[in-house]
Amino acid sequence: MKDIYQGIIGALKLIISFDRNIIEIVLLSLYVSFMSTAISSLIGIFLALLITIEDFKFKKRLISIINTLMSIPPVVAGLIVYILFSRNGPLGYIGILFTPKAMIVAQVIIIVPIITGTAINIINTKGSYILDELYNLNADRKSRYILIFKELRQNILSTVFLGFSRAISEVGAVMLVGGNIEHKTRVMTTYIVLQTSMGNFDRAIAIGIILLIVSFMVNLIISKLNRES
Repeated sequence: MKDIYQGIIGALKLIISFDRNIIEIVLLSLYVSFMSTAISSLIGIFLALLITIEDFKFKKRLISIINTLMSIPPVVAGLIVYILFSRNGPLGYIGILFTPKAMIVAQVIIIVPIITGTAINIINTKGSYILDELYNLNADRKSRYILIFKELRQNILSTVFLGFSRAISEVGAVMLVGGNIEHKTRVMTTYIVLQTSMGNFDRAIAIGIILLIVSFMVNLIISKLNRES
């Protein structure tokens, strides 16, 4: 109990003093998560609109695959990226393994199905009547995409924040492809694992508090968007 108390006090001191190492790790975590979420949002939202608006063969099967990938184990996603970008891998010549770029790629693989699957569900449940009206009015393809996105933008935007919350809390994949290298690929989640294993509970708790605050803020935004919609 004494160790926990001392750890919390030490953590608060580190946060209040704006420890340089802590700030560096937090900023890198936010950068990787923001980039992966931005890329995933562009891909995921477009795919969701395409799948729900267009009619094509194997549509239901594709949705089933996306729903399955929503629960892909992060370590598996990391393994895929590791194999692809390792020295002997097919994309090894790019040389991004153990860099933030590889971590972003791994997070994109994890987040895209989440954003796509959630957005598809939103459009199918809340936008079905809009689609019916657009078909009845013989609206052109471009108008369908624009109007569906415009009418459901707040709900769709909530999927973006959902993806970000998934990215910021990821540990397995980013540790595998990033290597948890100091001043290079060490992010909040991997730092917590490292410091806990070393017994530095004050530093682990400090990052844990910051991570909880970020997650809480993201969840507040998601709740606000859902209420307003």
